[in-house]
Amino acid sequence: MRPVCVILLGAALLASAVPALAAGPPLVVSADFPGGSVHVDELDQETRSIRFRPADHPGRGWRCWWYFKVTGMEPGETLALTVSGDGFALPDRAAFSLDDVAWEHTLPGKREKRKVTYTVRLNGREAWFAWGPPYLPCHAGELIARAEKACPGAKAFDLCRTRQDRPVPALRFSPPEAAGARPFGVWVQARQHAWESGSSWVCHGLVEWLVSSDPRAKGLRQRAAVTFVPIMDIDNVARGAGGKNQNPQDHNRDWTDRPHWRSVAAAQKLIKDIAVATRFALFVDLHNPGPRDREPFFYTCPRNLLTPFQQTRLDAFLAVARVEITGPLTFTGRTRESGANYDKNWKAISKNWVHEHVGGAAVAVTLETSWNTPASTQENYRRVGRELGLAIERFLRRLAAKARPPTRAF
Repeated sequence: MRPVCVILLGAALLASAVPALAAGPPLVVSADFPGGSVHVDELDQETRSIRFRPADHPGRGWRCWWYFKVTGMEPGETLALTVSGDGFALPDRAAFSLDDVAWEHTLPGKREKRKVTYTVRLNGREAWFAWGPPYLPCHAGELIARAEKACPGAKAFDLCRTRQDRPVPALRFSPPEAAGARPFGVWVQARQHAWESGSSWVCHGLVEWLVSSDPRAKGLRQRAAVTFVPIMDIDNVARGAGGKNQNPQDHNRDWTDRPHWRSVAAAQKLIKDIAVATRFALFVDLHNPGPRDREPFFYTCPRNLLTPFQQTRLDAFLAVARVEITGPLTFTGRTRESGANYDKNWKAISKNWVHEHVGGAAVAVTLETSWNTPASTQENYRRVGRELGLAIERFLRRLAAKARPPTRAF
């Protein structure tokens, strides 16, 4: 009888192994790539659920950015992902991708106290998940290389090298040499706060439009010298940190006479140089706002510091922005001032520094593009960029049609 028992025992062992084999490989979470950020609290292989938080980077700003890869799935499988943290870390919808290139939204997550659970069905064996569509140094580099190739007036350069010895890619458009008035000067920068990836996608869309065959893009290239910096805080973007309120201060509180961050110091010098060489007309700092801000808006300098002429210029720009930025991420005219009642370090905010040191006829604003809406996608961020480009073109075209403005600050 012993051989029979052995056979039966072997069959039982084989049968017990079948469910384990049918369950497929285990889920594996990784974030060992540029911009990656995750701290896994629990990974339940049986329920196929992951509980996580953004990785902690002490001294590197808010703990709100998360971005990671999951492998070991079966096509058609549904995962449950629960993120814990503060409000800025908890979007209503997560971003996910099957190729780490094209990103889309999950369905709205189930919100509980200090956490949100997203349930998503995936048709692949691996997927990437993030707070929003990531925008990395490689994206900036590829964009700038394409723009330089597509447009003879575009020139790539490095704004500086960071404290971690990374280059900060930048792009300059120079109009063709022509007799008459000096070109207008425009400066557009993004990502002073590393977690605000949507701001870089807005910048991306503006550059794509400016090198296009659109007649209005061509008109802007002929009329203005435009400089772009798609990522200012490139070290924190690369390490996957938040950047906001980092030590000794975040980039957008560093615009002083002795800035700590090299990208800020380099930007200050170039902006002053451009203000001398051109009719400096516009400075735009691109950001993403708080989770409850459901439509784009502009921060402006305190109006009590603006002359009547400067207020007229600002209102003219806001008016054309309202005409052009039509959505689905729509600018409806809402603005806020960032003065003494906004932040004790308000004078060290970039646009306020530009107003103080360039002043004159220049408009200096911050565009906050909403991130926590169904429309907050790669394509719609880029659309805001294109529409911002149209607003800039319309604004400068109207300025060119008027009498030459006072030149006190140029």
